[in-house]
Amino acid sequence: MRHRSLLILTTAVTTGALTLSACGSRGDDNKSGEGKSTVVIGLDAPTTGELSALGLGIRNSAQLAIDNANKAGEVKGVSFKLEALDDKALPNVGQQNATKLAADKNVLGVVGPLNSGVAQSMQQVSKQNDLTLISPANTTPDLTQGKDWKQNKRVRPFPTYFRTATTDEVQGAFDGQYAWEKMKAKKAYVIDDQKTYGVGLASSFKDQFGKLGGKIVGTEHVSPDDRDFKAVVSKVKSAKPDLVFYGGEYPASGPLSQQLKDGGVTVPLMGGDGMYSADYIKLNKKAQGDYASSVGKPVEELPSAKKFIAGYKAAGFKEAYEAYGGSTYDATWALIQAVKQVVQDNDGKLPDDARKKVVDAMNKVTFDGVTGPIAFDKYGDTTNTMITAYQVDKGAWASRFSAEFKKFDKS
Repeated sequence: MRHRSLLILTTAVTTGALTLSACGSRGDDNKSGEGKSTVVIGLDAPTTGELSALGLGIRNSAQLAIDNANKAGEVKGVSFKLEALDDKALPNVGQQNATKLAADKNVLGVVGPLNSGVAQSMQQVSKQNDLTLISPANTTPDLTQGKDWKQNKRVRPFPTYFRTATTDEVQGAFDGQYAWEKMKAKKAYVIDDQKTYGVGLASSFKDQFGKLGGKIVGTEHVSPDDRDFKAVVSKVKSAKPDLVFYGGEYPASGPLSQQLKDGGVTVPLMGGDGMYSADYIKLNKKAQGDYASSVGKPVEELPSAKKFIAGYKAAGFKEAYEAYGGSTYDATWALIQAVKQVVQDNDGKLPDDARKKVVDAMNKVTFDGVTGPIAFDKYGDTTNTMITAYQVDKGAWASRFSAEFKKFDKS
């Protein structure tokens, strides 16, 4: 298939979300007090630890979608309940959570996880149990298109897996093109945290930046647990780049950025959606001028998100919805719509093979969501490739540029 690179300014929106559908009980197996069948939607995210700011925003946004569905009677005869589990951003814990949720016959889907590495540990469990997994945040291409996607041998390995976030092939390429065309950077130093997400994002950035004429003046691999970057700072300073790109998440990139600037490296640090969090700025007194991309368009700029923002505020959640609030709401709503279709197709009751039917229904789900039009392609990827570049300005992330990035034709 022919490859192409194109940046298009547009008002379209995308989000990232991952849903897991599970087998449900028949209509009379698990009745609520109101005579309704109870469908459990699982959730897996890091609600404790260094990435909990993002995880709690995911949990709260899923809860809001479920509360709204119940209040509106979205699925006749069905009451939804959220079962949220903490994966601590650890793959083995995510796998344990997936196994636990799959064992509950009332679970008809799982929203999450946040981390691509955690998703890899959950996918086989979801496939074996016909349980839909839909993430608002996973971006590693392998999850939907297989390990040979770089050779354009794209095969969907897990038919139960979906996401409302676009991939790092798209996001990293967007970052590389933004750095070259908008930031006018000619030389970049690239660092990754050796995790699935970070390595993939950094690789995609390098490929696109290099294709456009940019020079990679150095690369480095660090541990996601590192907080002392003196050796890295020395190498970066000697390379004299126009930009430092980091593939990883904010707990490490915040201290890295500050230490780079303290060490005399005055150029911006740039990263992906794993860096786009208010906590990045809290961890970095010298974050001013740094960049991060994130999937979709800022919900604050979307008319379609007004009700979500107002509803989130009215619900009184203590934590912010953060980067994936809108995409999580849409991921949860996609799962609810799939359940709705399955119930309607079975004369208003949940069938015995509800999990499998929910997976099938997910492939056909379409609706106008918080973040824009929601639909999935044949790989389970979102059909919208909108990315936004943000820059830290006066202690907050400010959106600078939004575009759809179409790097290849997957048809």
